[in-house]
Amino acid sequence: MAYQIAEINRRITTDPEKFVADCDARYDAVIMGTAGNIADNLENSPIVLLAGPSGSGKTTSAHRLEDALLSLGIRSHVVSMDNYFLTVSPELTPMTEDGKYDFESPLCIDMPRLQDHFDKLSRGEEIMVPFFDFMVRQQDLSRSTPLKLEKDEVVIFEGIHALNSEITGDHPEAMKLFVSAESDVMNGDRLLFPDEWARFIRRLVRDFKFRNTTAGETIDMWDNVRRGELKYIRPFLGNANIFIDTAHAYDVSILGRYAIPLLEELPQNRAEYEDYLWLPDILQRFEPIDEKYIKPQALVREFIGGGIYN
Repeated sequence: MAYQIAEINRRITTDPEKFVADCDARYDAVIMGTAGNIADNLENSPIVLLAGPSGSGKTTSAHRLEDALLSLGIRSHVVSMDNYFLTVSPELTPMTEDGKYDFESPLCIDMPRLQDHFDKLSRGEEIMVPFFDFMVRQQDLSRSTPLKLEKDEVVIFEGIHALNSEITGDHPEAMKLFVSAESDVMNGDRLLFPDEWARFIRRLVRDFKFRNTTAGETIDMWDNVRRGELKYIRPFLGNANIFIDTAHAYDVSILGRYAIPLLEELPQNRAEYEDYLWLPDILQRFEPIDEKYIKPQALVREFIGGGIYN
């Protein structure tokens, strides 16, 4: 799907509240339809696997599905696969070609434990969901939490590697979802703002607001994030039963107000930032939207704050 910047700006200047509501309604309809598909598959498996690249809105999508399933009378549990990360160490963590830790690799995940938990949950047995402490980059099993599915309950595992064949191979019956912001913004017949830039500014804003990360630090990580996406995530798209485009036509208009000052602070004389220095000029071509129109449950809240989902 592609949006036209002229239409985006027209809708914002004409009636921004209705524009935001229409965009949210499109996404809500997709979420509700997906919940129906999960419900239909419940007799085959209580496992839902939700994957997507960085900045795709996996967390919000998982919790919105939780709400939609509850409206169908189905209780669900959201589990972040980040908690299955192995303790970071030279012995356990794979390296990139330049000798840095490859945090994008699926080998960072405790796959045997994950597979064992899939098996036990499918049989109605209790598991202890592990906890990964990102402050010290260690598994802390003392903070594990119990989970047992009752009849007609669902568990949604969300993470970048949820569609990896090494994970899905033993459970082909599980419902598999791929979420990502995949809609470009066009200026007539010319590409103005490709979808991966939308994911980048989502991450740029989120990391600054919630992870004390500068724009330069996010850019320094982004090449490896994109490399991991192309190497470890995109090849498994074919495993997905359902694709959810999380792009909202108003995304750039709300994120730009946060991203522009961050990007304008980048040093002008650093070669590694050259490809990003012109982004503020592009972002300023989008009419801004007042944040008062953005509901607490909106997906963009995952990145700007003020939302109801953690």
